[in-house]
Amino acid sequence: MSKQLEHYADIPLKQLSNRVWRTYQGGALIDQWNKNYPEIDSNLPEEWIMSTITARGIDRPVNEGLSIIQTEDGDFTLKELIESNLELFLGKTVAQKFGTTGVLIKMLDSVERLTVQVHPDKEYARKVFNSEFGKTESWYVLNTREVEGEKSVVYMGFKKHVTRELWKTHFKNQNIQGMLDCLHKIEVKAGDAFMIYGGVPHAIGSGCFLMEVQEPTDYTMRVEKTTPSGLKMGPALIHQGVGEEKMLECFHYETFTLEEALQNWKITPKVIDNSGQHTLRTLFNKKHTECFGLRELLLKGKYTIKGNSSFYVVVVYSGNGIMICNDKEYSYQQGDKIFISAAISEITFIATNNSKILLCYPPS
Repeated sequence: MSKQLEHYADIPLKQLSNRVWRTYQGGALIDQWNKNYPEIDSNLPEEWIMSTITARGIDRPVNEGLSIIQTEDGDFTLKELIESNLELFLGKTVAQKFGTTGVLIKMLDSVERLTVQVHPDKEYARKVFNSEFGKTESWYVLNTREVEGEKSVVYMGFKKHVTRELWKTHFKNQNIQGMLDCLHKIEVKAGDAFMIYGGVPHAIGSGCFLMEVQEPTDYTMRVEKTTPSGLKMGPALIHQGVGEEKMLECFHYETFTLEEALQNWKITPKVIDNSGQHTLRTLFNKKHTECFGLRELLLKGKYTIKGNSSFYVVVVYSGNGIMICNDKEYSYQQGDKIFISAAISEITFIATNNSKILLCYPPS
């Protein structure tokens, strides 16, 4: 079967819906974006995009999180397609270095605040989880909504007064407000972009709809034993099975003023190419991380993306039009998630309606 699948590297591959269970509630803005009605907030607040990893959860389906591609030969996971020929789909460099995509993309919509948490950096992930990937991530805010009169915010980084001992005491006592008061609280709006490096404490507030591009793991260390909506979490969801003391070692205990936090983690997008028909901006790139990249294409007319011997992922946030690939036409529309393999040397997008297209790239 593997040889039969290789020809799919020559066409844009669209993902079927891939909603994933989480410990928090949300998802109505994902329904709105995908034009699914009714728009419902539930414990499926994330859409995982072109994922080759499974989600970590209790009593959940075995393959939850794996992206499914519908083909003429039936439905296959993206993982199966890629493994039919790693170099053809991923590109030689990514295939030989990682043997997988090396990146995970999510759409995330929160109707409640997420728990205060941290993700491992590469060193911690290697030592504790025997993983070459940590979970450095990025947030690109696409939309917001007020929830019970509260504006959308995020929390990140320890304030100057915080010590490791204070943080441990708040955790042991489950002093949630005390932990929140240890972090910088930042109001957000559509267009804001942040890097969240492994080891940095953080929490996404209610009413945030964002794209999260990250390293491809699902390791999350949580210091709240009950979510804001009242879900009680067992040890596996709190410390991933490594124990509370080892979990607390995942945090980086450097402290920052608000100005320093914004300088370190808030990113200003930059225009790298524009004309009367398009504007191409870079959001996250090698200046910020080697773990992934993200660009945004605002398209009124026609634009050709040249391949760089590596795959990338197209997420259509708004608009519609056609793609021309290997002399064939394919439609695109709002909500499409499209895998472009390394075998595709170029693809031309022609907007029927003004389009906002997000371009996600693997590690450099």
